[in-house]
Amino acid sequence: MIQKDKGAWAWVPILYFTQGLPYVLVVTVSVIMYKQLGVSNEDIGLYTSLLYLPWVIKPLWSPFVDLKSTKRNWFLSMQFIIALALLGVGLTTATSMFFTTTLACFWMAAFASATNDIASDGYYMLGLTEKKQSFFVGMRSTFYRLAMVTGEGLLVFGAGFLEEKYGDPTKAWSVTMTAAAFLMLLLTLGNFLATPKYEASGTIAIQKPKSFMEVFITFFKKPQIGIALAFILTYRLGESQLVKMASPFLLDSPEQGGLGYTTKEIGILFGTIGVIALTVGGILGGILISRDGLKKWMLPMVLSLNIPNIFYAIIALSKTTNIVAVSVTVVLEKFGYGFGFAAFLMYLIYIADGKSKTSHYAIATGFMALGMMLPGMISGYMQQWLGYGGFFVWVVIAALPALVLLKYLKYPADFGKKEIVNDEDSTLY
Repeated sequence: MIQKDKGAWAWVPILYFTQGLPYVLVVTVSVIMYKQLGVSNEDIGLYTSLLYLPWVIKPLWSPFVDLKSTKRNWFLSMQFIIALALLGVGLTTATSMFFTTTLACFWMAAFASATNDIASDGYYMLGLTEKKQSFFVGMRSTFYRLAMVTGEGLLVFGAGFLEEKYGDPTKAWSVTMTAAAFLMLLLTLGNFLATPKYEASGTIAIQKPKSFMEVFITFFKKPQIGIALAFILTYRLGESQLVKMASPFLLDSPEQGGLGYTTKEIGILFGTIGVIALTVGGILGGILISRDGLKKWMLPMVLSLNIPNIFYAIIALSKTTNIVAVSVTVVLEKFGYGFGFAAFLMYLIYIADGKSKTSHYAIATGFMALGMMLPGMISGYMQQWLGYGGFFVWVVIAALPALVLLKYLKYPADFGKKEIVNDEDSTLY
């Protein structure tokens, strides 16, 4: 019999690292790759933002993950498909139709990754008690973001190194994406070995929806759902645009309003100091929510997610290329994101709580993805219209809707707070 919380320190980190890696490769590293392969900012902003679509519409097939097979079988299968799709990107980068073929492979990886998210999040909520869910929310957020930093840091650094070695960006990115495919395969194997078979245990009560439509009806009947969805859509309104244009900003020449950094330098920035700041921010966020509850930290965490964007605006307007100033900005942005995203994840868990929580969480994160996709689609056009300085000022202003909606949200002040309990079936803190 497998008890809840069993082996969580082993499987939570690798499961969420595996969830984050394909996401960052599809929506962020693809931006850098296409920039280095000569694709325009307008096309980068439009087509890579459309890759968010599977995460937006994943609620349409999330009930099947609830109704058919087990969450573990689903995420292991999807992770293997992602590895194959990334291999496809690596093998087709050098073709004459590279933009079309690599986009097709990224689409395949995106759909598999979105399904992997549904199953992984469902497994997390199924295999952990509520108290452990709040305790590990910082950990899962941190390893998710560590995967993202691995993608846009270490893998991008490797691509930059290969660009210098080969003198050919196409060959460099072909090798990099092939290596990413093999890394994904190793992570799939790691999840196979680390994750317990909770759903086969008689100690775990699994609530499944009665029908496909019941999932959606019960979700949209939740109290205050309209305000909740508006908040979810706007929580990362600024971040959704910054993440698309931050790399082009660092890569473009000073004559174009950028900083003129190399691919290798971006990899070093995101893959070293960014990792440390992100780790500290994410773990600290989860610990504080577990200690004090969500209510106390929601506003500080919303602010921490958005205030660092001001420093991007200052750098762009002052046109400084000073490495210290840029490094401080990266540290603040990574720490702020790790710290601030912990509150967002815990609020999504609150929204999904109850029957069909796997599907309801998928619906909530689908709206979250929509909040990333739509602003991201216009980010390239906004940057071209406003210039980098004006664009980052706009990104700062975009934080205001979430701050206004925050005061109208209703949720238990102590949601996610750890409890000191003595019964033998509970986990002591």
